[in-house]
Amino acid sequence: MKIPFQRRPGGRWPGGWWFATEVELELAPDQVFRPDVVGWRRERAPERPSGSPVRIRPDWVCGVLSPDNARNDTVKKMRVYQRCQLPHYWVIDPREETMTVYRWTPEGYLVALRAERGERVRAEPFDAIELQVGVLFGDEREDE
Repeated sequence: MKIPFQRRPGGRWPGGWWFATEVELELAPDQVFRPDVVGWRRERAPERPSGSPVRIRPDWVCGVLSPDNARNDTVKKMRVYQRCQLPHYWVIDPREETMTVYRWTPEGYLVALRAERGERVRAEPFDAIELQVGVLFGDEREDE
């Protein structure tokens, strides 16, 4: 079975994603960020975004909170992501063992989902698959 997010352009399935970790990302002039994980839809970015900094706005960003950067991820970066119309922003909190999924709207980010360890969710933009939230925090997948 093919996973929806590993499909290649030109294959029999549409879609696919490029993922990168800790890439320098310029979302606005003189504003470079280094999110934990970013993703681009291949239909919008047929080639893997490259360069430093990358200037192609991602379709999804995931930030993992630490005690030292929680405010930076949940306030400062979120404001910039909102201004740049970044469609999907996930915040993973290892201390609370939660994930929060935000969806961009012109009025501000909307909380699309909040989940915690032990739950199974379909989180946008990857709602084609079911995610076991505990796997984000080191749990073994139950279907293995």
